[in-house]
Amino acid sequence: MKMGTALIYDEEMTNYKLLWVDPACKIEVPERLTVSHEALVKSGLAERCISIPVREATDADILLVHSEEYLDAVKKTPYMTLEDLKEFTLQYGDVYFHPNIFHCAKLAAGAALQLVDSVMTGKVRNGMALVRPPGHHSMRSAASGFCVFNNVAIAARYAKQKYGVKRVLIVDWDIHHGQGVQYSFEDDPSVLYFSWHRFEHQKFWPHLRESDFDSVGKDKGAGFNINVPWNKVGMQNGDYLSVFCHLLLPVAYEFCPDLVLVCAGFDSAIGDPEGEMCASPDIFAHLTHLLMNLAGGKLCAVLEGGYNLTSLPQSVCQTVQTLLGDPAPRPANLNGPCKSALESLHCVRSTHRQYWSCLKHAADLPACDISTKRMKLAEEEEKTQDKGEEEKSAEEKVWPEPPKRVTPTIRTAVVFPDGVACPDGCKPFRSTEDLDPLTVSKLKENFLKDADDSDALSTLSSLIALVEKMEKNEICSGLALVHDVSMATMCVVQHAAAALTNRVLVVCVGDGKVPSHVTEDGKTFVVQFSNKESEEQECKYYIPVHLKKGFSDVSGFIQALFSLVLPLGYEYDPGLVLLVRMPDSGLSESVWQHLTGLLQGLAQGHTLVLMQEGEKSCVGPTASSLLGDAASSLGQLLAPQPEHVESLESLRHRLKADWKLLQTTEEMGRGDEF
Repeated sequence: MKMGTALIYDEEMTNYKLLWVDPACKIEVPERLTVSHEALVKSGLAERCISIPVREATDADILLVHSEEYLDAVKKTPYMTLEDLKEFTLQYGDVYFHPNIFHCAKLAAGAALQLVDSVMTGKVRNGMALVRPPGHHSMRSAASGFCVFNNVAIAARYAKQKYGVKRVLIVDWDIHHGQGVQYSFEDDPSVLYFSWHRFEHQKFWPHLRESDFDSVGKDKGAGFNINVPWNKVGMQNGDYLSVFCHLLLPVAYEFCPDLVLVCAGFDSAIGDPEGEMCASPDIFAHLTHLLMNLAGGKLCAVLEGGYNLTSLPQSVCQTVQTLLGDPAPRPANLNGPCKSALESLHCVRSTHRQYWSCLKHAADLPACDISTKRMKLAEEEEKTQDKGEEEKSAEEKVWPEPPKRVTPTIRTAVVFPDGVACPDGCKPFRSTEDLDPLTVSKLKENFLKDADDSDALSTLSSLIALVEKMEKNEICSGLALVHDVSMATMCVVQHAAAALTNRVLVVCVGDGKVPSHVTEDGKTFVVQFSNKESEEQECKYYIPVHLKKGFSDVSGFIQALFSLVLPLGYEYDPGLVLLVRMPDSGLSESVWQHLTGLLQGLAQGHTLVLMQEGEKSCVGPTASSLLGDAASSLGQLLAPQPEHVESLESLRHRLKADWKLLQTTEEMGRGDEF
């Protein structure tokens, strides 16, 4: 990947702690930072990053978000006695002060600003700041929830002021609602704030009515505040991915940010005493990857919460390794979303459909009255509270350590005809070993009618050899220019179906013959985009996506990508992605780049792209995407064509019984057994 990844850390931010007994605050310990940094060092990730020194935020920086009165009050804390600190703390909620916390809070906010500077000036492409204290609960004139200054809110205002950034996306995947960020930007349409958080119908901290799905922002900022309340604990990887695919990503692409800031709280990972969720650390690799093609790759992750000293460093490592450009692991334990998650998703999509054209087709709000539901829930909880407390204290979560992510030495190999230059960063590939005679015989019999077609035989042999090296993880991805795309596709799919142990996802863009007949056993899954009605019969493993007005409807194609292709791909979980660009497909290079980049979250990045020899103008953008570079911006998207929305939604409804990640309403969700 061009440029690099910044890592900002300073041991000084571990030099404060709770000095008295407070059960609500005892989990916020210096070890949160040390175990995270030690894990990055031990794994070798820290040395691959570009180390950026921290600086203290200035008064002017802090006053971008906070009041002078509050800043003046916090400035006095280094000189307070223990009793004075206790007294000062009492005016705020679930926070503590220490003689060194003002200094550390200035470093935490300053670290976020250093990260923004490094990304916006092009010194690095992206990065992560390991900071303490966290920030997203802190309000204009109040500390809250372990937070003193609002690091990410300050960073957003700073980026707008110093660099003229027009639109900032803030993604808050911490398990608590970042009410401080929401209050900072609720009337500002230039900042889109997305937060999911444990809510339990307002029974979980911070117990705010405005943390619910119907708090959408105010005045000109209406629609730019998106809250996804988790009303049950135990959310899993599928719940998180479902919300990204069916809500966050479509809206984020329509918004088209110039900078992405992540409130990277890992109390949403398994084992955390605050979150009580069941999402495994590797899911953060996927969430990070899915954001990395926005804003030209300008992404700044800033640590927030995370209180399990095992899942926290694991999740930090997964995030940083993905920022570095390593392929994401195969997703673990991926079930469909549960009924409670789908209910929340349904409510948010319905509420925001008046603000975002990508959600115009969302289903109506559930018929049940939300306040009635809350009262009923309260009655049920009173009856089962004692039993629930006993079960909760007895339960200990156990999960496997994420498998080591081994990145192949060759990132992208290319199979090109003579005379076509190899793109920078790629490696030319030709099969050096003779295929076994039986394979050669089958190739000639099935694909090569001309006995003297040695060039075609050489190309097909190289494709098969390349696929086999990808399966062994010796090569990550590949790009081939071929004389006949349909024939090459059929060849690779037939070989994969017969010889490979892994499943193959084929995503084909354009009209042309695709191998729909080899999909019956599920080893191959074909999704074909076309502007013509398919002659093949739709089935579980062959899905024609008909965009009759063609691929010039960028919004319609992007909707299909998020509402169909990505959920299907994640649930199918292939070992290889075969991405096929048919001749004269009409899909723009920038959209093709986004498709290529996003699909690399599947199959550990094992993506083979097939294109016709004449598509030379697409070689550079495709190679760039396969090498991990961010796609170029699509601009703010217009509303998709109504005909395309209707056909895509009709298709999604037909398929959702077989594919659970396509669901967006609660009638079919995973049982709420937790």
